[in-house]
Amino acid sequence: MTKEELLDSVDLILLDLDGTVYLGETPIGNAAHTLQRLRERGKRLIFLTNNSSKTEGEYREKLLRVGLWGSGDRVYTSAMATVSYLKKHYPSAAVYLLGTAALQAEFACAGVHLSETSPDVCVLAYDVELTFEKIRKFDAFLKAGLPFLATHPDDVCPTAGFPMPDVGSFLALFERSSGRRPDKIIGKPFTQMGEELETLTKVPRERMCMIGDRMYTDIRFANNNGMKSVLVLSGETKREDMRRFPDLPDLVLGDIDKLL
Repeated sequence: MTKEELLDSVDLILLDLDGTVYLGETPIGNAAHTLQRLRERGKRLIFLTNNSSKTEGEYREKLLRVGLWGSGDRVYTSAMATVSYLKKHYPSAAVYLLGTAALQAEFACAGVHLSETSPDVCVLAYDVELTFEKIRKFDAFLKAGLPFLATHPDDVCPTAGFPMPDVGSFLALFERSSGRRPDKIIGKPFTQMGEELETLTKVPRERMCMIGDRMYTDIRFANNNGMKSVLVLSGETKREDMRRFPDLPDLVLGDIDKLL
């Protein structure tokens, strides 16, 4: 598939953040210009991230600050998809959320009842404010047999310098301590986020394209959901790493600028 064929076949472009459009506070290449050209071609853009350490508003502010935000753009996170899942499947449940204070506030504002003492469900997000007391409490609720959700499975979060431990690493910790794996993981590469996006945007998934830097989340997410996919080599995955995965992207590019 050529780049033009791919662009002609999609209406909505889903953009991973870390490692795809920026690293830390630095846009990758000339991403701002590339994204504007995509908008001018009539493509809708959604910044789609598994990283649940920040709220929708915090991501929007960052994208504005680094010059990547444009008119009509949206942000959608694994945390937002988790809120939708909780409302559908645990509508009256009290939730213990292992997450940042800002994320806890976002869940509460969305109508999720949070409880530190008597939850019905446990949710593991990417908590960059993690303390041992939070770990101890979450582990105790898991050992009590409460339903266990995780926002996403990423092992590490790409950052300038070196990658940091992410939810996938936390999952390994809790599996060793409690013997539990999540009953449901919401974010990429699973289909829950794809279903939510189709409902949210009214765009069929076959008219969406996922652009990201990870085979096991971004490209597998696209394949699981029947979307087009572009792997960029500006983040975690390098070309030689692709042999380790069964997934195939429609295109492999050095960075997002090569799309145009």
